[in-house]
This record gives sequence, C-alpha cells and structure tokens, in this order.
Amino acid sequence: MVSTNLIIDKNIEILPAAKLKDLRDLMASYDLDCYLIPAVDEHLNLSVPAAKQRRAWISGFTGSAGDLLVGKDAAWLFVDSRYYEQAELQVDAALIQISKLGLEENLSLIETLEKIAVESAQKSTKIRFGFDPFTVATEQYQNWVKKIATAGIELVAISDNLADKVRQTTEILPAIDESPIFSLPASLTGETAAQKLARVREAMQKANIDILPISNLNQIAWLFNLRGSDIPHIPIFISYAIVTADAAFLFTNPDRISPEIKKELSAAVTLLPYADYPSILKSSCVNLPNQVRVLLDSKHSTAGTYQLILGQQTTENKIEIVFAPNPVEGMKARKNPVEIEQMKSANFKASRAKVLTLRWLTEQLESGKVLTEFDVKQSIESFYQQETDFQTLTFKTIAGAGANSSIVHYGTPSPEITLKPGELLLLDSGAQYLAGTTDDTRTVIVGKPTALQIEHYTTVLIAHINCAMQQFPKGTTGSQLDAIARAVLWQQQLDYGHGTGHGVGAFLAGHEGPNGISKSVQYPLEAGMVTSIEPGYYEPGWGGIRLENLYVVREMPSKNATVWYGFEPLTYIPFERKLIDVDRLSKTQLQWLNNYHASVIEKLSPVLDAATIEWLKKACTALGKAS
Repeated sequence: MVSTNLIIDKNIEILPAAKLKDLRDLMASYDLDCYLIPAVDEHLNLSVPAAKQRRAWISGFTGSAGDLLVGKDAAWLFVDSRYYEQAELQVDAALIQISKLGLEENLSLIETLEKIAVESAQKSTKIRFGFDPFTVATEQYQNWVKKIATAGIELVAISDNLADKVRQTTEILPAIDESPIFSLPASLTGETAAQKLARVREAMQKANIDILPISNLNQIAWLFNLRGSDIPHIPIFISYAIVTADAAFLFTNPDRISPEIKKELSAAVTLLPYADYPSILKSSCVNLPNQVRVLLDSKHSTAGTYQLILGQQTTENKIEIVFAPNPVEGMKARKNPVEIEQMKSANFKASRAKVLTLRWLTEQLESGKVLTEFDVKQSIESFYQQETDFQTLTFKTIAGAGANSSIVHYGTPSPEITLKPGELLLLDSGAQYLAGTTDDTRTVIVGKPTALQIEHYTTVLIAHINCAMQQFPKGTTGSQLDAIARAVLWQQQLDYGHGTGHGVGAFLAGHEGPNGISKSVQYPLEAGMVTSIEPGYYEPGWGGIRLENLYVVREMPSKNATVWYGFEPLTYIPFERKLIDVDRLSKTQLQWLNNYHASVIEKLSPVLDAATIEWLKKACTALGKAS
C-alpha cells in the first residue's frame, strides 16, 4: 500500500484545480506520468452511482460519456460530438483541454499517450500510464496492449482507484449497495430465473464453456428477474454473477434481500457477498479437472476480471479464455411475447403522458403564459408519475429551448430560460414502469416557424419515416439501416453525431445492446428486439431537432423463402404539423405519416377526456399535398 500525505479540511469544498493537484501528488507516489479516469464504473455503466462519479467530481463535466486523462502538467477530456457544447460549458479550459473526437487535430486517448511517449523518448524515458483495471473494458485493454505497450508506454494496473483516494480525503462516499432488491414475477418477464439459467447453460454447453463470469448489471438483473435502484434511472443493482454447468452465484449485499426472495432464489442460485467475487472466480478456475474454458465478453467484462483469470493460469492448471459475446446479451435483447406486451403497455402510458404534456404546452402558450424549460420538465414528469406502476425516469428529462435544443444531452432544464416565439423546443424524455422502459422525443415550435426550421424539421422527419417504414431481410445490420436514415440528410450535406437508434431494455436500461442502428453496429436486427429510431439535426446557436419513437422488430409476410422484418411502433405521439412541408413528402412517406397519426388517435382516444381527444384529432389531422 502506497501512503500519501494529503491533508485537507473536510469542511472545505475543493475546486477542480486543487483536486487535480492532489491527484498529481498521489500519482507521483505511484511514479505515474498519466492516470486515466473513465466515465464508467466497475461494471462499465455510463450511468453511475454518486460514489462512482469520479470523472464528473474531478472535472465538472457531467456528460454520460467522455474519459479524462491526467498528466503531470496537463489534462485532457475526450468527448464525441454529442458533448462538444456541453464540455465547453462545464470544463475549465485553462485546466483541462477538450479533445473533440472526430475533428481534425483533436487527438484520441491513444494518440495523446503516443504523443507524450514520443516527447518522453527524447529524454530516453518510458512513460508509466496508470489505470484502475476494473474500470476498463477487456476489449479496450487488449487494444492498449497491441497499440501502445510497445510504444514507450508502460501499462500500470492499480487496484486502488486513485480518484477515490483523493475524494475520500474530503468526503465520505455514499453507499452503493443498500437499496432493496425486488423480484419480478414470470407474468411480467415471461420466464423464471431457472428457465433462463437453463437456456444459458445450453448455450454454454454448445460452446463447450465451463465458466461464465458476468459483470454487466443489466444482464444480471434480467437473468435472475431481479431489480434494484443502485444506478440512477436504471432499475439494476450492484452485483456480479458466475454461472457454471451446475451452479450459479450472485454476488451483492445479502442484507438488502428479503427472506422471501432469498428462499425464491435458493433453488437455483447461491447468494454471496459482493466482495467474494474475486475469490470465487479464482477458485472456480482451479477446481475443475482438465483444461478450463472461461467465456469473457470483451465488451462487457473488465480488464480486472480478465487479469484475475489470467492469474490462475499455471502449467498444471490450464485455462483457455474464449472471447465471445455473452449469450445473456442476445437473449435479453430478443424480447419474448410477454415482454413485448409489457413494453407496449409501458410505452402506451408514456405516449399518453407526452400527449397530455403537448396539449398542456399548446394551451399554455396560446393563452399567453410564459413558460420555462423547467416548467416543461415538471409537466411531463408529473404526467408520467400519474400513470400506474411508475417507478422512475429513464434518464434526466431533456427540455431544451432555443439554442439549448442543439445540446444533444441537455439534462438541466432551467427555470430561467423561457420559451420564446420563433424558437424550437426539444423534449426528450422517458419513464420506467414495471411493465417496461420508455424513451421518445418530439421537437415543437413556439409560435410561427421560419422557412429554415420547416426545411430542417421535414428533412429529419423524412429520415425517421424512411427508416421506420423500411422492410429488411434477415441478417440486416444496424449500420445498413443507419445509412438509409441518413441518406436524406447527406443529400443536403447534413448529418448528426449520434446513432440513429439504440436497443431498449424491458424495465431495464434505456440504452442496451447488442442491437442498435448506427454507423458502427454490425449486429443484425432480429424479431423481438426493441430499438429507437431518432435521427436529428443540430446547429449550435440556432437549435436542434430530434424525432424519436420506439419500435419492436417484427417478422413480415414474405413473398419468397427469405425472412423479412419490419418495425411496429410502440410510441404513439403526433409530430409537429406546423413544421412539416408536406410537398416534400413522397406518396409512401405521406401515407406512412397519415396512417401513423390515425393510429395515434385510435390507440389513445379510449383513455383520454373529450377535450384532449379534440386537441389530438387536430394535431393528427390527415395531411395532403397542395393542389
């Protein structure tokens, strides 16, 4: 254990400059040239408990993605295009350089390390790059080994998280594993935990796998039909799991599990304290005869777990690590009929709440009421909570007015910023219900739109419709569909920096894999998968537009032997009529839009009052081209 002489008055809140100085002092005691503070925690979550918000604590940047590298004399924050604006607003550029990934002359993490190494090589020294291996994905670690371990850079894995050590000198970190865990019945999940484990073991047997460690919290919650509230907005709980041919271990705080749930689990699962994960994993690797085959999902397991397994490798104890997708991930993504019906129920509730919010918004503005971003946030969240079985939000509500609508993940609606005539309002929100997870976005205009606003909105709407109405053969990947959506924007030399869509869990994470619709996703979409479709356009200072629905992938009637899929909507919310240039829509695009709006009326009218039905019918009136 390396000691440090940090002495700080715990009653004083230290500023980023002081935090960085204290971290550098600690780095010096480990003889480190650089230290990485990722956005993620030990389970590679992007949404993390307060105690694990290390990068936000030390830098002030609160975006869900973006890693911080701290050197001896400089620091770098690496963000993608979703966070360019937010990083500039939150980070002190005098202390931390913002590296905008994807832009010329903005270096990536590896490129920055290589640059530091080149400069160090002139002094004939090798730089030491420190990191917590339990906050780095195995895939990323292996990439480092290939690219930088031979470039004058020494990888230094440190089990003690240095950001935590600095933070603990000023505050007591809140607990991360005390919230109660509750179970979901098969009437909501469609399968018992025992049935899911049987399917997982069948997949393990086919692949000749002896041990399956699981670090991903969404996978664990789904597998055991358990939920919690350790992570903001995602009903999961801090845990690990290990599955073998004849045993299953769940590692978490046992004190927060009721006797009833413990009894329910006992037939299929051995419950152990969270801290026992390393020892049980190591013993599992040495207690089996002959060669042991361990499956590691390099995207969802950490370098810490990888190193634990490697540490058990001896001449007598042969361990083969098989790098492959965790079978739980694909099972979780392909919703069964019960899960699909539950997702329909949850998104129906969320659609009704958003429609009620849009009607309220329209009437307030027409009456001359001055509204703020915060007012809109409060309204949608109130309507969500009025629905039965509401649990929490899916994420922080995004209600960005005017220029703020261009900040892709603007999660701090202000009580000071008002909705002004001629400006756009982007409202991206979602709620978690026991039945499922929801996420949808609408962009509306306050007052009369400009020609440019109509032009850009219509372009984004066409992108959405083109993707939503597309039929595609089995084997089609998310990257192929992503190009279909972007094509109309590309024709105008426009684009957006985020994916066109992401997978959504069944009362789990608002963003889940392995499916998605983006430039990088090579995983095929399959029946039962739920995805968002959400193209957009963003221009700093002008505003932003995003149009998002959730859809479930369905098998379509086929005219040949090929299996064809299509999208069935889960979201039923009208689009903004005032922003649509109907003459730009093709016949099939217009038909899709009118059919969709007719479905919105049909689905929601039975659960709305007469005044809201009247408003909805006006919002969804069939559109036709000018004669």
